[in-house]
Amino acid sequence: MDWKVRYGKYLMSPEDAAGLVKSGDRIWLGMFTSCPNTFSNALLARKDEVRAVEVHHYVSPFVWSRPDTQEAFHLVTCFTTPADRAQIAAGMGDYLPIGNFRQSWIQAAIGPFDVVCIKTSPPDENGYLSMGTALWANRTALDVGKTIICEVDDRLIRTFGENYIHMSEVTALVEHNAGHDQEMPVPPRTDEVILATEVVGTLIATELIHDRDTLQIGFGDVTAALGVYLGDCHDLGIQTEIIPGGIVDLVDQGVVTGRYKDVAPGKVVGSAFGVIPDEEARRVHMNPKFELWDFCHTDDLRMLVRETNFVAINNALQVDLTGQVTAETLNGRIYSGPGGQTTFAVAASYSEGGRSVIALPSVSTVNGVPHSRIVPTLSAGTVITVPRSFVDYVVTEHGIAHVGGKSVRQRCEELISVAHPDFRAELRREAEKLYCL
Repeated sequence: MDWKVRYGKYLMSPEDAAGLVKSGDRIWLGMFTSCPNTFSNALLARKDEVRAVEVHHYVSPFVWSRPDTQEAFHLVTCFTTPADRAQIAAGMGDYLPIGNFRQSWIQAAIGPFDVVCIKTSPPDENGYLSMGTALWANRTALDVGKTIICEVDDRLIRTFGENYIHMSEVTALVEHNAGHDQEMPVPPRTDEVILATEVVGTLIATELIHDRDTLQIGFGDVTAALGVYLGDCHDLGIQTEIIPGGIVDLVDQGVVTGRYKDVAPGKVVGSAFGVIPDEEARRVHMNPKFELWDFCHTDDLRMLVRETNFVAINNALQVDLTGQVTAETLNGRIYSGPGGQTTFAVAASYSEGGRSVIALPSVSTVNGVPHSRIVPTLSAGTVITVPRSFVDYVVTEHGIAHVGGKSVRQRCEELISVAHPDFRAELRREAEKLYCL
């Protein structure tokens, strides 16, 4: 029986579903690729009818903070994107600094929610709906939601893990309109990022990853492409928050087997996939080798420290000469968020045989002017994402700096050696003043 016939009493127009949101409500919307765009557009159209709706929308591709919506909607996010970064910096929303590793704490801190709306597949014959390739923290939000709305997109795949919701939990169903889809605005990859990605990926794959390691790969320009460079490895495992592109190919090739994992052996585990092609998603559909779990599970430090040979590979915006890492702020302004980076770096440091790796291009170019991303000190107001005591290696296109177990002076030498050559003399002068190098 067609799901629209079987569950017709749950079907609502987007406008009627948006009408369930009242002034003063706290609502949760599916993150990133699970964003319910059809519902969001219908709710945005009610900007003159509602007031003070608190919108929790993390890693959002949807622009909520607009000049004409300030009285209607107040955005809260724990990870800014190009869609909301400027608005958060201008005070048109709130930034929530949380880490993804304590489920009960997160529920208590951000819940309950009056309305939760996520994107799902149609219900199956047993009444279960899948969240496709993007579970994220939706399960955590659903557990503390009062009114549950599912925006049904028949293109979504099904996976194993806890990537589902049952119709017994659902208040209303809305049909997804693909015409409302919004892609995350992504700035073009610069020449230095393209070069750094190739060199850094090769260095990490050949020098820092060993056969039988279990990997966490962070989301970012450089690390997200790492899968391309892992083809010569053997029996790797994946225990991560975001499963990047290329991992499905490595599973099919027998490079990623998970055979030697301590946690979920034989499984590729994450909370969501990055943006992957439809063809790749079809290979994940009902494939028992892949499991998606809420990131309060995937990022649970108590579980991760049980994994031996656990390698956390993450991005950075800047690294100072002592090894402190920021992946969140630039010049005191929020740029993104910690996600699970802090947790995974700590877990890798505790893991027997583990390694915490930070990857970044040595320079960034702003308005035609190059700036070193290895800096003497982080500027005032900079948030430390990974403390220096939980960093083993820093990798740029100029080499690998081994900072774990090193003194401050030794760290300075290592990090200057992987900085861009044009900035090394300046960094050395500053290191001499700061640390008597």
